[in-house]
Amino acid sequence: MRLAVGRLRPATLGVFAVLVAAGLLFAVSAVTARGTQLRSDRSDAVALARTEQARYADRLAQLKALRQEVEERTKAAAGGDATVEALRRRGEVLAPGAGLEAMRGPAVQVVLDDAPRRSTLPVGVSADDLVVHQQDVQAVVNALWLGGAEAMMLMDQRVISTSAVRCVGNTLLLQGQVYSPPYRITAIGDPVKLRNALDDAAALQIYREFSKVLGLGWSVNEQGEQTFPAFTGSLDLRYARPLATRQPSPSATPSSSASPSTR
Repeated sequence: MRLAVGRLRPATLGVFAVLVAAGLLFAVSAVTARGTQLRSDRSDAVALARTEQARYADRLAQLKALRQEVEERTKAAAGGDATVEALRRRGEVLAPGAGLEAMRGPAVQVVLDDAPRRSTLPVGVSADDLVVHQQDVQAVVNALWLGGAEAMMLMDQRVISTSAVRCVGNTLLLQGQVYSPPYRITAIGDPVKLRNALDDAAALQIYREFSKVLGLGWSVNEQGEQTFPAFTGSLDLRYARPLATRQPSPSATPSSSASPSTR
């Protein structure tokens, strides 16, 4: 027995067309996303960064063990090989400038922090204006180097030429470690020159104005004599040439006997 099929009404055809279009849209979205979100989530990025932080810590421990083994074998080989001994001595001369040796001297510390949360914001101000950004931390680091910093610490890590400051969401990522504000940047050098460099930095003028108006954290304080530990992370360089050896300033002296400490 056959069922009689009547003619489809225009309304029915419209509903059918909408369903087909929606199905096509879902299919295209699935293919484009390939099972992932089309928009990135900051919380996901932070979680990923913290997972990678744990893996980085394991690799760093392996690196320290291997570096210690290389150092011991180099010392053993240097006893009977003049070439190895000469290279080892040259490395010792270059180590302070590369951040591979502990450093002691008078220090200046800059602290950056997010502004207090507000229920209402002034006209023209967004929530993004109340937090410390990557460029703010970079501006402080660059100003301190320009002011003649002999050594630098960002949070509890020694900063060297290959250190890269990056933000993940509202956190700071530095050499495999994730940090939340307040951010502390400390530099060894002439305190007067370091302060003047911070005052003259054009990139920090807007931040200081926002600190007065919105309450962003900004403080510069002298820390007296401080000892910075040697950098112990990975040195990933493809192209590099050592600069001419220069005499360290009287304000900073290598401290090979100093033990690493966190600040």
